Amino acid sequence: MSMNGDDEPTVGQLVANVSKELSSLIRSEVELAKTELKKTAVAAGTGAGMFAAAAFLALLAVILLCISAAYGLVAAGLHPAIAFLIVAGAFLLIGAVLVFIGIRALKSAKGPTRTIETSKESVEALKAIGKGHDDTTVALPEPGVRR
Repeated sequence: MSMNGDDEPTVGQLVANVSKELSSLIRSEVELAKTELKKTAVAAGTGAGMFAAAAFLALLAVILLCISAAYGLVAAGLHPAIAFLIVAGAFLLIGAVLVFIGIRALKSAKGPTRTIETSKESVEALKAIGKGHDDTTVALPEPGVRR
């Protein structure tokens, strides 16, 4: 008579069952992730669509306000052509000021000059160490510390 009854699974069967269960668990986790991501993507798409619609309506409102401003100048007694030229000129002036401010902002933007400087110092220090200088006399610069 054997001590392993016929109803007890073998180690191979146990490993196969664990592998099957793990595979099923991973598949269900992937399906759950897909479902959650789909819901998130739909919500994000809906939100982005609402922002785009709001931006379009704001653009239309600005156009209508410009036309209203021009007609307001007409009501004040100006010729319609002159009134619309004044409004268009105001927008061109605002655009020119924005371009000027943008150019100044771009000119003031610089690269990582301190990082480049400390990197060059590090390279020089490593070259000096490689040439046989005593490493106690050549110190590597600390990152972000300006000398």
